[in-house]
Amino acid sequence: MTNQTMLSLVVSAIFFAAGSSSVARAAEQAQQSKEESKSASHSMTGCVDEQNGRYVLTNDSDLTLIAILEADGFPTEAFAKHMGHKVTVRGTEIPGGTQPTFKVRSIAAVSDMCAPSPQKQQQISE
Repeated sequence: MTNQTMLSLVVSAIFFAAGSSSVARAAEQAQQSKEESKSASHSMTGCVDEQNGRYVLTNDSDLTLIAILEADGFPTEAFAKHMGHKVTVRGTEIPGGTQPTFKVRSIAAVSDMCAPSPQKQQQISE
């Protein structure tokens, strides 16, 4: 082998090794990002209502606002079939804004009814 050929092989090996470690780092970072996004996802349970033209999740005991609901991966109109029902929504909370906003990836029915507990209603009427 000539010195020129040997030098070309060494340089090629260095570039190959550098490229392989960059690919490995990128794959590791992508996996870490995927795990972080999964951990940021959580669920909330409450009642679906509509306020000021937006779908919201309210507390089932006193119907106070928990979060504004935003559909993620399905049409917003899908919330309509859950109006007045107790549900569990899964997704991520969107930081910022004056009111909490929850980006919903999935929604599951818990109960067909959603109303303040009788004890709370009694306190309100007294």
